[in-house]
Amino acid sequence: MPPRKFVVRICGDPGNAALAMTPPFGVLLMAYGSPATLRDVKAYYTHIRGGRTPPAEQVAELRARYERIGGRSPLLEITWRQAAGVVQALGQAGLPARAYVGMKHAPPFIAEAVAQAAGDGVRALLALALAPHYSRMSVGAYRAAAEEAAARHGLTLSCIESWHLHPGLISALASRVREAQRQCAGDTDVPVIFTAHSLPVRILEWNDPYPEQLQQTCVQVAAAAKVRAWRFAYQSASATGEPWLGPDLLDVARAIHREGQTECIVCPIGFVADHLEVLYDIDVEAKELAATLGLRLIRTCSLNDDLDFISAVADVIRAHLPQGALA
Repeated sequence: MPPRKFVVRICGDPGNAALAMTPPFGVLLMAYGSPATLRDVKAYYTHIRGGRTPPAEQVAELRARYERIGGRSPLLEITWRQAAGVVQALGQAGLPARAYVGMKHAPPFIAEAVAQAAGDGVRALLALALAPHYSRMSVGAYRAAAEEAAARHGLTLSCIESWHLHPGLISALASRVREAQRQCAGDTDVPVIFTAHSLPVRILEWNDPYPEQLQQTCVQVAAAAKVRAWRFAYQSASATGEPWLGPDLLDVARAIHREGQTECIVCPIGFVADHLEVLYDIDVEAKELAATLGLRLIRTCSLNDDLDFISAVADVIRAHLPQGALA
């Protein structure tokens, strides 16, 4: 029997057309978003600030960061490839699916993706934020945007809130740590700094699971990669005038240097794709600091659309399919 066809429908990607398949279920992959060009930085930053126009100097600073990584982030293209890979993996497992990509702060917005799904006749969506660790401020906000849009279009929506301990994710991260270790003179003795995006300290007042889930992932990845010395740091805190979670990556790098280390590995476990927080905050800012200290900083390769990561995401989706999604 020939393999069942699968459907790729990625909202915002004009290069992909949907194949006829009835009845597909819909998968909504959600990410933060990034400006398409340097001209879009102001609008993007304004959206992040809830419609409040940022000061000109802050826009210029953010634009300069994008210039340092080539003028734009590859996040949207990577997310399209992740969506296509997930649909292919599901199709190979006999699960025809339509995949939609929705961004929180840039086109194609989450609401646009949900509207596209409704227009395609999809009646049930399974939403997954491409951020494995749950926080009300991050994944919770993605979910709220998807739920609001789904309600407007009469779609049934299910949301996967966290998948930070999925074996496939742990294995993929551990393999990248081992790859980085092979580049080090000290191999498994080299300290590893696991990082994730910082959030305002006030999330602790909500008993938010974000910090605990991050620690759980660190423990599992360190064990799988046989890391002898590791620590955790936050990165990419914003200048909002309120305290953010620490310690900061740059401070931890300084501490490692003071301890006499000459190498360290940075593994951004909170991110699943190359984008500004990886390509600038680690590859430019952190590496420049490390160079001034005489500390060799090696960043683990991002997961992006690599097969092991895509297989893990597809498995997460299969495990959370709503009952009757394929009926």
